[in-house]
Amino acid sequence: MQSGNHTPEHIVAPTPSAYDYPLLVKQLLVNALAVSANQEITYRGTQRYSYDGLYRRIGQLAHTLTSFGVKAGSTVAVMDWDTHRYLESYFAIPMMGATLFTVNVRISPRQIAYTLNDSGAQVLIVNAEFLPLLEQIWESLTRPPLLIIARDDDAEASIATSLAVACDYEPTIASASPDFVFEDFDERTRAALFYTTGTTGDPKGVSYSHRQIVLHTLATATSLASPREGQRLHREDVYMPITPMFHVLAWGIPYVAVMLGLKIVLPGRYQPDALLRLRQTERVTFSHCVPTILQMLLDGAKRDGQALSGWKMVIGGSALSTSLCRAALAQGIDVFAGYGMSETGPIVALSQFPPGAMPSDEDENVRRRCMAGRPVPMVELRIVDADMRDVPRDGRTQGEIVLRAPFLTLGYHGKPEASERLWASGYLHTQDVAVMEPDGYVRIVDRIKDVIKTGGEWVSSVEIESLINEVPGVQESAVIGVRDETWGERPMALVVRRAGTAVMPLDVRKHLLALASSNRISRYAVPEETRIVFLEEIPKTSVGKIDKKRLREWID
Repeated sequence: MQSGNHTPEHIVAPTPSAYDYPLLVKQLLVNALAVSANQEITYRGTQRYSYDGLYRRIGQLAHTLTSFGVKAGSTVAVMDWDTHRYLESYFAIPMMGATLFTVNVRISPRQIAYTLNDSGAQVLIVNAEFLPLLEQIWESLTRPPLLIIARDDDAEASIATSLAVACDYEPTIASASPDFVFEDFDERTRAALFYTTGTTGDPKGVSYSHRQIVLHTLATATSLASPREGQRLHREDVYMPITPMFHVLAWGIPYVAVMLGLKIVLPGRYQPDALLRLRQTERVTFSHCVPTILQMLLDGAKRDGQALSGWKMVIGGSALSTSLCRAALAQGIDVFAGYGMSETGPIVALSQFPPGAMPSDEDENVRRRCMAGRPVPMVELRIVDADMRDVPRDGRTQGEIVLRAPFLTLGYHGKPEASERLWASGYLHTQDVAVMEPDGYVRIVDRIKDVIKTGGEWVSSVEIESLINEVPGVQESAVIGVRDETWGERPMALVVRRAGTAVMPLDVRKHLLALASSNRISRYAVPEETRIVFLEEIPKTSVGKIDKKRLREWID
């Protein structure tokens, strides 16, 4: 029986002198500093310092931001490539109790202005490369932030600006004290904010608390480190992110790398030749990227005769096709898919083989690697019908993926109605259509909005794209539904040829018709020859996904 302010007997109450350990971002540094203090972090192979040096610079950045009025509850924005400065910001800003806002530099200037206004950022750390862009939108900012300019070399130092600048990052950091006291606070304090761009309306703000980031880091690390060999991350790995640090905190993996005390290679702007050079000179063994970047790396390595063996790589953002997976395996990359979205932390599933269960059949091996995989620890993943009932685990029955986990975003910034739709019935709705195998492997079929409804059947655009990509001479493809008076919708394929090849629409159609004849796909899934169109390039979103909204607008 509870009386007064006494704690009920079934609740564990700390003794007055106990440290009730909060789940804060600063705790991810504790083990790394204890056991990996001399481990190396390098930016582009030209600047190097240790984990001890990282912690010193985190303190120096915190002192600098404090001198400009940043305190608990403030928001500090960062516009940069994947640099040492970004890694320092990942820690210093949230450790102060402030919010790190990672600005997506690949969206339109108007959208960047919207996100800066919506976030209420008081300070902006900006790479000098982006000053011309910032000048374009400055007058549209309701409360222009104080500017800290980050410069990489003499060429960027020559960039002039009419904007008022508070300071330059490096000299100011260098003169600041490294001894900053990072106090404890509520672990549910907002640590990070970024914006996801949908197909309609303004970008939506997604935020994560310290507690959510720490739990996502632990769950992801547990899953990645659990296999005995292959498809795994361990303390001897050398980590290089190739997913932008502005995009969902680079999938949260920089926090994993720091917690484990790995050598970290930060590549700056993504240029295939530079990435391949760093992989070789810094002996990189673990990365993650979207399929488009992977294709560029494979092409560059093949052109230069560079072997890629010993490189483990998680692919996400959009579907990993079987043809791209085969090409990566052939060049020595231990490649496998991951699944998540901006609202999910993001990683909720990884396509890692269970112990002793790597398929000996090559086709099955590739098929499994390309799936969304199985949930990581602490993730409840269900595939449900329209009435929220679980569909059978038969590898055929389709439903929507819904989720519960301790690190999913709890709502959109300032958008209560969209937040309620996201969390209808107490589960986060992904809008992804999928099937589940008997052993729990999840295969994404399509996005709800991208499924093609034709001739009374639902056709997966993702599946047809993967099959088209198997045609010799095809580099990539996108399949969308177009209006049809007889069938409601019919599939249309937009295809990019590999350089020097002469693949034609008839080649694509014959390939798909052969698959339909063997009952692998429905005949309704095969586009007419006139609806197989070759393009020089397929438009992508700011994070490298195929932009089907733009394709539909172009077709209409």
